[in-house]
Amino acid sequence: MAKQDFYQVLGVPRNVGQDGIQRAYRKLARTYHPDVNSDPAAEDRFKEISEAYDVLSDPQARRRYDAFGPDFRQVPEDVEPDEWRRRQAGTGAGRTRGGFQDGGFGRDGGFGFGGDMDLGDLLGGVFGGRAGRWGPIPGADQEAELELTVEEAYQGTRRTVTLASDGTRRSLEVTVPAGVTDGQRIRLAGQGGRGGDGARDGDLYLAVRIAPHPRYRLDGRDLYVELPLAPWEAALGTSVPVGTPGGEVKVKVPAGTSSGRQIRLRGRGLPSPKGKAGDLFAAARIMVPPRLSHGQRRLFEQLAAESAFDPRKQR
Repeated sequence: MAKQDFYQVLGVPRNVGQDGIQRAYRKLARTYHPDVNSDPAAEDRFKEISEAYDVLSDPQARRRYDAFGPDFRQVPEDVEPDEWRRRQAGTGAGRTRGGFQDGGFGRDGGFGFGGDMDLGDLLGGVFGGRAGRWGPIPGADQEAELELTVEEAYQGTRRTVTLASDGTRRSLEVTVPAGVTDGQRIRLAGQGGRGGDGARDGDLYLAVRIAPHPRYRLDGRDLYVELPLAPWEAALGTSVPVGTPGGEVKVKVPAGTSSGRQIRLRGRGLPSPKGKAGDLFAAARIMVPPRLSHGQRRLFEQLAAESAFDPRKQR
């Protein structure tokens, strides 16, 4: 089954810039992300979109994809595109069951080897079985997905990653640093495909996916959380505790806060190993008591009689 073209998956031309790739991904994600689309087929579609975006948004991976096509991950890094095409041609289109095609060493070309012999078999007896081999070939880079919770991304963690390859399974202990973001790749040097004839092993790249959280929402390193408030807290102002992945923090609520107002706490989002941490945004949501006592109802009625405030005229 033919592999899909990543450019077609995102619906962009091959000469598209990085901004165009990002815009296309965001548009498709808003349609097919499992959080907003309950169609079972949407999850598979979103995985295709995410894989295409991961490759095309990475300049180095995109260059290799453009050069080698869908199988670029299996191509050693030090192989040139022209050399790879020659190898592919040498192991496929140039041979027939009886040897090489007509026009070279064909059936009637005067060099009839006969039977199922091909040139590689013949030269193998002269050069010690090394015909058709290209010397030491480095191992191919490999990629796997690593799903984390928001808390694990914030604090860092250690995880056991189990990989299946060529019918075998192996497990790796991975240290995940604090502050990794969704879509970031963690490189494990020498943990990819095995090299041949003493060549170096490839690298393993773990693509981080941060799972949806019932309370927090991440945008890059910025963290968003809902802040429930009583009507009097929003009207009079207050200071309330808010739970974050890094522990409880105090949020100062200005008097006259309405639902939807975002209160920003700088540096309280995801940490950054090398730069500026993200921010925390607490979005106010005013809640009313589900049931009022007699005294509470009397106070609310008194407030309604005293106040001339009309929220429908404030927009």
